[in-house]
Amino acid sequence: MDERLHAAALIARRGEPRRVRRARKRLVAQIETRDREARRSEARSRWQRERKEVLSSAYLPAAGEAGPAQLRTLGRLRLPKHQDTSATLSGHYPFLAEAGLGSAGVFVGQDLYSGASFVYDPWVLYQRGLITAPNVVLAGIVGSGKSSLAKSLYTRSLPFGRRVYVPGDPKGEHTAVAEAVGGKAIILGPGLRNRLNPLDEGHRPASATDTEWAAQLAARRRGLIGALAETVLDRLLGPLEHTAIDLALADTVRSSDVPILPMVVDRLFAPSQEDDREGRLVEDGRLVGHALRRLVAGDLAGLFDGPSTVRFDPSLPMVSLDLSRVAENSTLISVLMTCSSAWMESALSDPAGGQRWVIYDEAWRLMAYPALLRRMDAQWRLARHFGIANMLVFHKLSDLDTVGDSGSAMRALASSLLANAETRVMYRQEPDQLGSTASALGLSGTEKKLLPSLGIGQGLWRVKDRSFVVQHQLHPDELALFDTTARMTAGR
Repeated sequence: MDERLHAAALIARRGEPRRVRRARKRLVAQIETRDREARRSEARSRWQRERKEVLSSAYLPAAGEAGPAQLRTLGRLRLPKHQDTSATLSGHYPFLAEAGLGSAGVFVGQDLYSGASFVYDPWVLYQRGLITAPNVVLAGIVGSGKSSLAKSLYTRSLPFGRRVYVPGDPKGEHTAVAEAVGGKAIILGPGLRNRLNPLDEGHRPASATDTEWAAQLAARRRGLIGALAETVLDRLLGPLEHTAIDLALADTVRSSDVPILPMVVDRLFAPSQEDDREGRLVEDGRLVGHALRRLVAGDLAGLFDGPSTVRFDPSLPMVSLDLSRVAENSTLISVLMTCSSAWMESALSDPAGGQRWVIYDEAWRLMAYPALLRRMDAQWRLARHFGIANMLVFHKLSDLDTVGDSGSAMRALASSLLANAETRVMYRQEPDQLGSTASALGLSGTEKKLLPSLGIGQGLWRVKDRSFVVQHQLHPDELALFDTTARMTAGR
């Protein structure tokens, strides 16, 4: 607010002399002058007080206090450039580590880069939109710990309500695990009492009507007999051979409440007159009949020549088909795998079956047979529809290159298994496998160099576009149950 004094003569007498008016103006000027000098004096005093206060205050000099402890230099601080690895720099800047996949799911072990727990669950990741294909590919050299990882993944999933199917266990490694978790291992082999009827009805979904079930059962039996014949003949069947199988199977089902494979073989060699009016059906199905005869009366006899003595129970927490007794007969393994796959398909197609792991161990043996490979490919493509997660376990990715000829349909099917698996776990690989592995998975140079140096239980996890180096951790009870070196270490 302006407090200046303004003085003026507002009233002047009429006829006032000039000297009086001048005297009054001089008086007004004197009043304004005194007021102006007073204000100047007050401003001068205020400035002096502020100046005195400034002079009495102490400030650090621009270059800091004098002496060796000033911690400042006259010039600008300059440091040389430094280059180091992310593993070293993460100690100074810990945010370089991957955040992980979250805490929901199955505990696997420790993330070696961040030090945090590593948790993996394909169903949880699918629900969160992190993956679109729940299938897993697991590869590693012998002794790297891949079997223990596979077993711990599916056994730790059991408390979450999942079930486990192992349609073929060539080494019998999963038998003890199945029995330990309350499941069942079906052991088949020459000299055993167990029989497996390929024409069993299998598990019927509760939602299937009689008409639907009859159609599904007929299609599965027809496809299974054809796949068995193709496996033994090691070639695709022709149209005439499919017709011979269809007619022989239909006649067998009509004439018996419990159809078995020997009945189909008999009708291939001696079809009914109603089905073979032109007399050419015997010749059309002759080779197929001889191929299937191997399963009931030839060198593969003893396993498929009667009603089943074992039953596939999909309600159990785990079911495994132990093929260790027939490991040396690759044809018999493929036949048994084909039958067990047909068993599983009826259970997998049940909408009320829940979420299930399907484990293909020693997959390089299975992919050598077109019929099995096609069944595996179908189950991988329908994994989301069935609510299953398939796991393919083998030694090295180059095993896929041994399937079929280059450019063949079998090679394309084998490659599609890898393409339809967004989780790839690589354990230690030999140096000569690094090129093909890096090319198949799109590994970086750092990831490629890492593979030969991984220790036991350490794996490179590629979950879609994200990478983790994980140390698998086992409980002592798991270690004792999953151990596959018992015979090698028995004398210790």
